[in-house]
Amino acid sequence: MDATQHLLPSRQGFSGDDIIFTLNGRAQKRAAEGAKVINATVGALLDDDGKLVVLDSVMQQWRQLTPLEIAPYAPIAGDPNFLLALTQRHWPDLTSPGVAVASPGGSGALALSLRNLLERGNAVLTAAPYWHPYATIALEAGMRVETAPYPMDGAPLDIGAWEAAARDLLDAQGRLLVWLNDPCHNPTGRSLSPADRRALLDMLRDVSSQGPVTLLLDFAYLDYARDPREVADALADYAAFGAEGRVLVGASLSLSKAFTLYGARAGALVFPWCVDKALYAALVTSCRGTWSNCARPAMHVLLRFNKDVAAKDTLAAEHAAWRTLLADRATALDAALKAEGLPGCRWDGGFFVMLNGGADPFGTCEALTRHDVFVIPMHEGLRVGVCGLPAAQAPHFARAYAEVLRAG
Repeated sequence: MDATQHLLPSRQGFSGDDIIFTLNGRAQKRAAEGAKVINATVGALLDDDGKLVVLDSVMQQWRQLTPLEIAPYAPIAGDPNFLLALTQRHWPDLTSPGVAVASPGGSGALALSLRNLLERGNAVLTAAPYWHPYATIALEAGMRVETAPYPMDGAPLDIGAWEAAARDLLDAQGRLLVWLNDPCHNPTGRSLSPADRRALLDMLRDVSSQGPVTLLLDFAYLDYARDPREVADALADYAAFGAEGRVLVGASLSLSKAFTLYGARAGALVFPWCVDKALYAALVTSCRGTWSNCARPAMHVLLRFNKDVAAKDTLAAEHAAWRTLLADRATALDAALKAEGLPGCRWDGGFFVMLNGGADPFGTCEALTRHDVFVIPMHEGLRVGVCGLPAAQAPHFARAYAEVLRAG
């Protein structure tokens, strides 16, 4: 049966493909054919043999789950102890998660923020470049993404451009929602400097006189930062800003990368410095009307860690080891690029770096596939997953990349 006539006109014409999963599939197909593939497309941590990293300490806790930690429905808002524990992973001194609900990963938290803080036809403000699914999440809510530039390496944040974009949206829609993926920004692999971060917060405080402003922090890769002290400093700045109460500050939290539980879809939307009952009721209603309840097992994995100091220490050691491996990979890629006479790549944390894509990043990406090198093209350049690029492959990658750039 041809169902096209049953689809709404506005829901026709989609390809149904995700560029990241499509290119990853092509890379895997070439590898299965025996090609020596460099697959830097995936957003999951792989070891140097190309196998998915699954943290042993997390799996040990998972295997100990009892039937009653797995099978029953979780509360619609999520287990309150889980919400507190997840919030305290980021702000240990807090004694409450504030207004908080569980979500299926960080993506669910982002979707909830749109549904409750903006109207259809509105726009959310974020940095360019950004994680491609932001646009899809906004589209599904009948909204769009507007951008201000993420700073180039070595350059300050263009606070004038950010303020202009923020004031334009406040003028047009009477409210502002900012998604800020910092620290460990995807796809650049960089973090805002303390000066840039504070300038951005100062600007948001100033423009809040025009209407309600919400800052939603998108945290995914904090456990994989080069310098955890810089993450702690950033979190302290955001906490102080949230406690002021001039701007509503929340966070999209997830265990996908932190616990390598990508498939468990465990996360939360939290507003730790807010106790507004109306906001809580709205979020719970949205949960009930979309996924209803989130899966319980991952919640209890986190709660088990909270009761087991030795397990928490083991998890911290694993994070440190993989953080070091990612730093080594980024350093190797930086050196290999410079050996080819190209600019290097700064990496502060996370799974990615961003490279110049030439005049046509999509064409550059396709040309690289002919060298069996797979990356993700974006309008601003190429996203390269150091999470899947062993240090030993960096010279091969750099040679292919340099050849394509010089030919193009």
